[in-house]
Amino acid sequence: MSMPGGLIEVKVVDYAGTIVMNRPDHKNRLTRQMIEQLSIALDDLYREKKVRAIILTGAGDVFCEGIDFNELHETNNLATGTKTAQQQWGDDAANIRDLFVKLLEITKPVIASVNGPALSAGAGLVAACDIVVAADNARFGIPDPQFGLVAGVVAPLVCHRIASGQAARLLLPGMSLEASEAQQHGLFHELLDSSKVWARAMELAQTCATGAPESIQLTKRLLNETVGEHLHTQLSAGAVMQATSYTTEAAREGVAAHLEQRPPQWK
Repeated sequence: MSMPGGLIEVKVVDYAGTIVMNRPDHKNRLTRQMIEQLSIALDDLYREKKVRAIILTGAGDVFCEGIDFNELHETNNLATGTKTAQQQWGDDAANIRDLFVKLLEITKPVIASVNGPALSAGAGLVAACDIVVAADNARFGIPDPQFGLVAGVVAPLVCHRIASGQAARLLLPGMSLEASEAQQHGLFHELLDSSKVWARAMELAQTCATGAPESIQLTKRLLNETVGEHLHTQLSAGAVMQATSYTTEAAREGVAAHLEQRPPQWK
């Protein structure tokens, strides 16, 4: 099943529902429509009783390299400081936060099948999933500072998954981790050849399906209502910081430089 525009595809095989981000020519960068459709797909698979686990993956050889810079650039070109631009930036940050919260709260296991680079918001999607199976040539990174941006909603998730010191090492330089190092930090749980990643995710989904649905649901609630007790507050604070970063001259320059394929000129 494809969503309008073919940006998101959903398929159900046995007990697993797979959501595919389907913009391979644009490195599966998230548009506003894609974020909305991802949320709808999660709701649909949650309501589908047959589905006992959900797999999230990307089309082609990329998982997701973040948000769509063309949309961000279009908003940046609105008159800076107008209510329209600020409202859009706030809405964008809130919508990606709400998507991450839904991945955390949905009471079915969510498995990331990371078939390639997972960067910025794509890294956030991975960190919001319960189990991560990755290709041995995948990468995990948060290069937002290189574009004058702040990964406000991704940062709390990464800190939630790994030690804060290691998160700072990843976040502040805007660096990327190769698959083996991401696995060492627990961001990726299993590494396989790229041709076997989705099949392994399917195996894990089938294994989850052998457990009692009520037990799985209560376990996810336990994880997110105890271990992640303060995470939602942190995500909301991060969304404000992320939206604020969009309003800066650095963001305008960083995004424009990326689209123009030139080094940014920071002031």
